[in-house]
Amino acid sequence: MDQEKRKYFIYVFCIIIFSLFVTRLAYLQLFTSEELNRESNKNSVKTITITPPRGIMYDRNGIVLVDNKPSYTVTITPSQFDKNNLNEVSAVLEIEPEKLLENLKSIKGTNRFNPAKIKRDVDFKVVSFIAENKDRLSGVDYQIEATRYYPNNFRGAHAFGYASEISPKQLEKQIGDYYKQGDVVGSSGLEASYENQLRGVKGYEFITVDVKGREIGGLNDGKDDIPPINGSDLILGMDKELQEYAEKLMGDKRGAIIAVDPRSGEILCFVSKPDFDISAFAGKTDPKIFMDLLNDPDKPLFNRVTQTKYPPGSTWKMMMSLAALDAGIITPTSTINCPGSFTYGNRTFEDHGAYGNINVTRAIEVSANTFYYKLGLQIGIDDYNKYGKMFGFGGKTGIDIPNETSGLLPSRAYLDKRYGENKWTQGLLVSLGIGQGELGVSPVQMVAYTGAIAMSGLYCQPHFVSKIKNNVTNTEENVTYEQRRIDMPQKYYDAVRNGMYMVVNGSGTAKAIKNSEFVLSGKTGTAQNTNGKNHSWFVGFAPFDDPRIAICVFGENQGWGATFAAPVAGAIMVRYLGGPQYELDDEIKMVSGAND
Repeated sequence: MDQEKRKYFIYVFCIIIFSLFVTRLAYLQLFTSEELNRESNKNSVKTITITPPRGIMYDRNGIVLVDNKPSYTVTITPSQFDKNNLNEVSAVLEIEPEKLLENLKSIKGTNRFNPAKIKRDVDFKVVSFIAENKDRLSGVDYQIEATRYYPNNFRGAHAFGYASEISPKQLEKQIGDYYKQGDVVGSSGLEASYENQLRGVKGYEFITVDVKGREIGGLNDGKDDIPPINGSDLILGMDKELQEYAEKLMGDKRGAIIAVDPRSGEILCFVSKPDFDISAFAGKTDPKIFMDLLNDPDKPLFNRVTQTKYPPGSTWKMMMSLAALDAGIITPTSTINCPGSFTYGNRTFEDHGAYGNINVTRAIEVSANTFYYKLGLQIGIDDYNKYGKMFGFGGKTGIDIPNETSGLLPSRAYLDKRYGENKWTQGLLVSLGIGQGELGVSPVQMVAYTGAIAMSGLYCQPHFVSKIKNNVTNTEENVTYEQRRIDMPQKYYDAVRNGMYMVVNGSGTAKAIKNSEFVLSGKTGTAQNTNGKNHSWFVGFAPFDDPRIAICVFGENQGWGATFAAPVAGAIMVRYLGGPQYELDDEIKMVSGAND
């Protein structure tokens, strides 16, 4: 009986074990075969990542501004690389052997058969050497990728920005796992802001390899390959001809130019000088080039359109005028006496001349400082801050590139913190009234404010990209931006606009840029600088009755607004309205006697 029980027990035990094996086998075959197949393939398939070309950038007329060209990238498959070839490969690639080994050790997220990008944008001699010695240089190969190409006679460095090889720190911070070592990512300008649209979607080619890593052929005859999807194209509001002309006029001076269509906020041209050659960043960037730019005392990497924070001088007087009108301090016809100077406390503030009793339109035309000294005191710090914010000061405009300053718009809280609560005097408001003192603005803020005046209160967010083109569906998507109404009676805007008209077409400080064909208007400004020559400003728009361009020109240490900024702005406005045949730079007259 005991023997029978033992036999029965053994039979049952064997049946249970057999059942478990069968069940496990069925589970593996029916439910996890795909997963196991993928895991198996990782050990027998080389995955070639195909990086798609970045999207192209076009100007408003369909002209290519930023393009791509083919370049060669050297790759190394770590598991196949013969370290006996280390010195030879290092010499060919001009990389120190220790650095090359360090790069190979730091590769993450790849299996032993997948190639890693080691050096991009190599010349054809390197590629020829690798191809000729392919059998001997095990694991060393190359891929053809796209790199940026700029087919124009201007730079646009701070607008377009550049895409560069991703850093280890950026790899660690990324959300998801799209980027791998050696990939390119937008680092500044539009390249950074629209990275997700420009980069496209990677493709993958799967190649079967044997245990020694030798290629056998495409996995499943290439049916499993995933084609890349090119990045989306950006259609900008920029005008290629105008951009080239504006950069030519700025020359080697330090400063900024930005022009927009005031009806939409589309940026027509964008110049920050000094700048740099973005083509130097298109391939593998030489660290020395970047360090030289970083240490350059002229700060070519600094974007003077969006990051500058200087007092606006007399270009602020339209702001003061509208604040005083809307606050009920003055009317379009009321007058203020301007005898040639203004004394407050124990200090006398000088003016350019004695103008008698004048209204706001005349005050803008002649740029009467005394008019605005008095308005500064009457408006007070609270309304000064309130109306400044209405026109976008003290905050970012939201321009679609990174690193924009908010500027400095003083408030009661700011002055209390700066000087101590109730320890500052109203005398600060005298200088603030003429755009001096503790007030800092950027050219992009100034052009948005000028555009709003040109459009009688329609404030449009400045922006580069008007449409994004999907290269798969071949459709274009409009990009929307903020537009808001600064609600004031039309007669207030008329009074201010008429003053700007007279600055150019009357006896004002910019009368030298009056044009017989196009009616220009604007305002000069000179910002005092205690550390050197004053800064030159001009803001304006044209044509007067149907504005199609608003502009701000800023010349760092260029003196009077009338001697540099106004002539440059006038030439650009006429060039845009009239076309390339208006080459006015030879006709620009510098007005040495204008004091604003």
